[in-house]
Amino acid sequence: MKDYIVGLGEILFDCLPDGKKLGGAPANFAYHVSQFGLNGIAVSAIGDDEDGRLIREKLQARSLQTHLEVVDYPTGTVQVTLSGNGIPQYDICQGAAYDNIPWTPQIEEIALNARAVCFGSLAQRSAVSRATIHRFLDTMPKLGSFKVFDINLRQNWYSVDVIEESLKRCNVLKINDEEIILVCKLLGLDEIKGVNPSEELLQPVVFEDQVHELIRRYELDMVVLTCGAFGSYVLTATDMSFQATPKVQVADTVGAGDSFTGSFCAAIMAGMPIAEAHKIGVEVSAFVCTQQGAMPLYPRELNDKIRRRE
Repeated sequence: MKDYIVGLGEILFDCLPDGKKLGGAPANFAYHVSQFGLNGIAVSAIGDDEDGRLIREKLQARSLQTHLEVVDYPTGTVQVTLSGNGIPQYDICQGAAYDNIPWTPQIEEIALNARAVCFGSLAQRSAVSRATIHRFLDTMPKLGSFKVFDINLRQNWYSVDVIEESLKRCNVLKINDEEIILVCKLLGLDEIKGVNPSEELLQPVVFEDQVHELIRRYELDMVVLTCGAFGSYVLTATDMSFQATPKVQVADTVGAGDSFTGSFCAAIMAGMPIAEAHKIGVEVSAFVCTQQGAMPLYPRELNDKIRRRE
């Protein structure tokens, strides 16, 4: 089975005071795509160590297809500590396996047979993985492929060059209301009428001018702008879809954004209109917020929202 839907980039463990939890947006994305019967696959690198073996076991237990290169670097970790008032502080360790994803014939084969990919900025902090990610994007089929740049700015692990090169290679940008303020400033879009990034963000729609400039400048098909509890937008050059964020009993928000991206992508791959795909993404994300962990099993009614349309 080909037509891969790929989560490409970091895979790691979040080392919390109460233990380790599997992390990494690309693997979460691939898992959520696979919940709808698509050929999701996580592509990354792990070390020849206990953490790497544990990652394989955890993803196999979730029946997620993977291609994890074993490299001479430790499996990625994020050290999470809590301040005196309970606010988490993150130390994203450098020199990790996912910083050193090599370009191999196996990864090239996946790229040649990929319908869609989701990638971010964190795994591009190193030259090795950045080159592999760029080559993967450039190797994918030119027509009909869906390349999602889920920007995921983390600490200071990004640059203007990484952002611009990614925007040139993607056709879909996913960004949140905090990230767009910073990106507008970095790319010189903060002077465009409609927003002053120094002002408090009250209505996310004020970024419409900036989003349309991003679409024009980088020839994007669409921009997905998520605005937390307020709601989310999907904008194209000519249309805009808005969905309010449902009110649910939140158990755990980890992975909710990745579930949105994965289910939205799955719906688009199934040929659904943007507004319907957007609605499904919001519904799935709301469900994931009611569950513990980033990779819960879906109830049948969620699976069927896309499968019955294929």
